[in-house]
Amino acid sequence: MKDTPSGKFFLYDTMTADVREFIPQNAEAVGIYTCGPTVYHYAHIGNMRTYVVEDLLVRALKFSGFGVKRVMNITDVGHLVSDGDDGEDKMEVGARREGKTAWDIAKFYTGAFLKDYRALNCLMPDVLCPATEYIKEMISLGVTLEKKGYTYATSDGIYFDTSKLPDYGKLAGKEHIAGIMEGARVRANGEKRNASDFAVWKFSPKDKQRQMEWASPWGTGFPGWHMECSAMAMKNLGETIDIHCGGEDHVAVHHTNEIAQSEAATGKTFSRYWMHVKFLIMGDSGKMSKSSGSFLTVSTLPARYDPLAYRYYCLQTHYRKQLEFTWDGLEASARGLDGLRSAAVRAKREAGAGEHPAVNGNTAYFRDFSAAVSDDLNAAAALSVLWAVLKDSAVPAAEKCSFAETADRVLGLDLFREPAVKALPPEAETLIKERETSRKAGDFKKSDELRARLAGMGVTVKDTPEGTEWKVA
Repeated sequence: MKDTPSGKFFLYDTMTADVREFIPQNAEAVGIYTCGPTVYHYAHIGNMRTYVVEDLLVRALKFSGFGVKRVMNITDVGHLVSDGDDGEDKMEVGARREGKTAWDIAKFYTGAFLKDYRALNCLMPDVLCPATEYIKEMISLGVTLEKKGYTYATSDGIYFDTSKLPDYGKLAGKEHIAGIMEGARVRANGEKRNASDFAVWKFSPKDKQRQMEWASPWGTGFPGWHMECSAMAMKNLGETIDIHCGGEDHVAVHHTNEIAQSEAATGKTFSRYWMHVKFLIMGDSGKMSKSSGSFLTVSTLPARYDPLAYRYYCLQTHYRKQLEFTWDGLEASARGLDGLRSAAVRAKREAGAGEHPAVNGNTAYFRDFSAAVSDDLNAAAALSVLWAVLKDSAVPAAEKCSFAETADRVLGLDLFREPAVKALPPEAETLIKERETSRKAGDFKKSDELRARLAGMGVTVKDTPEGTEWKVA
């Protein structure tokens, strides 16, 4: 492993509720499972914050010398509209909404998700697994749970009996689990033994055929939502994985139930570390959700914003803090990213062609950057170090360039992309020339008035010995 100042990597573990040293089972092959999208609709920017953070985790571990194998699921069946195992499958809802088949819906929204995912410069998982390709593994897991006495049958499916596990709910906390009851928005299932019991397998309705259904030892139907992640994680990473990631909304139900069924089946710890990302909220409107019908996606952000401006926006707030989205904040992030790229590109030009020296791991800057990265993914601190390096006149251009190249492998901001030069409005070109004439004539009052008019048009000007430089916001 590459040395960091402390030689250690730290992560906040939801299970233990503290930051602790990350010690994998095998440093050459860290197994990471990240919950992927339910592909019945577009993924909004709140969803994408989680994927940016998970990508940062993978990059940070690789930077710190670990080998990584990341698995991510695509939920294309079985995710019901409520967490109480009631209501319709979201894929069927999406199919009816758009007049398409559930299979077509899954294909379209998987493609849309991956387009936005790549636009944010997220590294592709080593294994990307649609739930519909792991039905056999989910049935096998259900059979194991049945043989061990953890399940029971009702008229609508096979359920996991949570009372059989003394430590059920340990991820969210017993007091929290005690409060999980079937609320008003969920029709009570009187056949469930406990309110927290969850579906292992759901039966298809007797009066109609579902678009997605399979034969099983219990009858025709489809898997419970929680089953897919356990089956996929254990199939690809083994019975005990190193890190399981997801949004904070998964703690109380989805991840709690994954732990229950996985550990009941194997008798082993399912995941050694649990990492959860806080919500993004939209100003006063609260958490962004698809059910509201009004949400932002990466693809629907105004064209003037590079998608990586949103990645930069995410990196400035720690993943365990709620992120408030504002347009002013995104605008500031876009300017910040442009500035960072300009500094990196300038250093590269000044350094000239040819190979640049490797980053000196003994410098204070490198130690500070490494320490930030390995301190529970403190991306904001890492960004601050990068800014400091690029602004430091005492650091040679070649070293700045090498440092930025190294930092970008962690931050994923495409730093050496030339900032886009936006077209100057024709009327602004006239005002710039008029201002130049005023300055040369010594009429600085009029020059300042023209500067203000240009600023109102989104054009900033800077006076240099070579003449006036301008930039369109």
